[in-house]
Amino acid sequence: MNHDSYSDDYLAGILSRVNTIAVVGASNKPSRPSYGVMQFLLDKGYIVTPVNPGLEGQEILGCHVYATLDDIPGPVDMVDVFRNSEAALEVARDAIRAKARHGISVLWMQLGVRNDKAAAEAEAAGLEVVMNRCPVIEHRRLSLER
Repeated sequence: MNHDSYSDDYLAGILSRVNTIAVVGASNKPSRPSYGVMQFLLDKGYIVTPVNPGLEGQEILGCHVYATLDDIPGPVDMVDVFRNSEAALEVARDAIRAKARHGISVLWMQLGVRNDKAAAEAEAAGLEVVMNRCPVIEHRRLSLER
């Protein structure tokens, strides 16, 4: 897959199909982008699970925070990565390990996050991958209904 550009159908398909999203690197600070993305996704009806080991056991926007993907008790369709590009490989490997348990089908790396090795490993494991994109921006740009 060419990760320099994505078709509208590819992005719309992902955002229309997924229901549960784990936000890895979630912040409890309203000024942080991950907080705003979580708020938007919740407002659109997605089930959002924040992942941040430093905030484990707390709540962000009424959602229980888990330390790792593996700690989440329920399904996860998409992993949204709010970590730097270097850390994205570790997150991708966590998502691959948790794929069967949670049903993970998508690894989405936020704006400014690109890791080609992470993408290659995730795709080899059967995950769809998006890099350097924000689901909020794409949701709005594509005028998706939910």
